[in-house]
Amino acid sequence: MSLKAIAKELGLSVTTVSRALNGYDDVSKETRARVEAEAQRRGYRPNTFARRLKMGKIDAVGLVFPVHPVPLNNSVFMEMVGEISHELARHEIDLLLIADDDLADKHSYMRMVQSRRVDALIVAHTLDRDPRLEQLQTIGFPFLALGRSQLPQPYAWFDFDNYAGMYHATRWLIDKGHQRIALLGESNSQAFIIQRRQGYLDALAEAGLSSEWLRTMPPSRRAGYTTTQELLSLASPPTAILTDCNTHGDGVAMALSQLGRLIGDNAVSLVVYDGLPQDSIVDVDVAAVIQATRQGVGKQIAEMVLRLINGEDIAQLQVLWQPGFSAGQTA
Repeated sequence: MSLKAIAKELGLSVTTVSRALNGYDDVSKETRARVEAEAQRRGYRPNTFARRLKMGKIDAVGLVFPVHPVPLNNSVFMEMVGEISHELARHEIDLLLIADDDLADKHSYMRMVQSRRVDALIVAHTLDRDPRLEQLQTIGFPFLALGRSQLPQPYAWFDFDNYAGMYHATRWLIDKGHQRIALLGESNSQAFIIQRRQGYLDALAEAGLSSEWLRTMPPSRRAGYTTTQELLSLASPPTAILTDCNTHGDGVAMALSQLGRLIGDNAVSLVVYDGLPQDSIVDVDVAAVIQATRQGVGKQIAEMVLRLINGEDIAQLQVLWQPGFSAGQTA
C-alpha cells in the first residue's frame, strides 16, 4: 500500500501525507489525524529504514546496565525494563540492552555511540561520581540517567528519593520502640545504594542508636538468608531488619519464616525495599518501601527519553519521585 493511494483518497499531496506520517509540525493536527486514520484503515506501515535515513534518526535507544552486580537477576529492574521497552515500541523505537563492564578497557556503549546505532542512552545504576556520564556529557551525546550523580553540567535524570525511603522506614521502626535495627545492604558504590544506607544511618544517629547491625553483601537470597541467621545468633540480636533490595528481603523472610519469627509474638520486624519478589515462596504481606508501579515508572522514563531525543531543555528533564510505605504484617 503506497502513499499515493492514501493521498488520492484524501485529496492531498504525497508530500503532505509523508510529512504527516513522519510527525512534522508543519502539518495541522486535523490533517495528521485524517492521514493516520486512513493509513491505519489500509494497514499501511512506513518504510522504517528509509524514514530513518531521511530524518537522521536511528529510532533506537540503548539501556546501559552494569555487569557487576548484574541487575538482570532483579525482578524489579527487569519489570521496569519491560515497561520501558513496551512504551518506546508504541513510538516505533527499539530498546537495546547494553551490558557494560566498568573494568574493561573499552566500553560497549561507546561503540554504539561512535557508530551512531542509537539516538540516546538510558544509563542505569549510576554511581555517585559516574565516569560513564562524565564521558557522555563531554562528547555531547544525549543520555537519561536513572539516578543522580555529581556532574559538572546539568543533565537529564529520573530518580526516586532513596534516602527518604530508607530514612522514613527506619524512623517508623524507631517510633515503634526498636533500638537494635539491622540493615542488609548491597556491597557496591551505586548511588541509590549509598543514598539508602545514608538514610538509615542518619535516622539512627538522630535517635542516638548504634549502627552495629549494618551488614553489606552481594544482592542474593542466599546472602540475606545466611546473614539473618548470623544476626539472630548474636548475644544482642536485632529486633528489626531492613533490606535495601528485595532479593535480600526474600532471603531474610525465608530465614525468619523457618524460625517462626516472621509474624507472631516473637517476630522480628522486617521492612523490604520494593517488597518481596512476585515469585517469593513467603506468603506474608511484608512491610515495604514502595516505589510506584513498574508500569508507571516505565511510562515516565519512556516519555522523558522521547522528549530528550526531540531536543527538549535538559532542565525540564529532571524528575524525583517520592516513595511510599506499607506497614504490612511485619512492621
